[in-house]
Amino acid sequence: MAKVKVYITPKKGILDPQGKTVESALKSLGYKNVSNVRIGKYIELEVTGEPRHGTGKQIEEMCKKLLANPIIEDHRFEVSE
Repeated sequence: MAKVKVYITPKKGILDPQGKTVESALKSLGYKNVSNVRIGKYIELEVTGEPRHGTGKQIEEMCKKLLANPIIEDHRFEVSE
């Protein structure tokens, strides 16, 4: 069984209102050195089978078809046994 960690973030140039809100809140709490806050998603999966036998291709398809919006989000993933 393989464990997969998927990281999804807004693409550069895409507005991130949630990130801006968090950045503003952090600054109002006194953290003036914080900037460019981006909010994303983190997903963990367990996949049966050998990681070397197509798991990466399957995860890439999952990201493109459902987990991430390829128009406005970037994604990356890590597979470990």
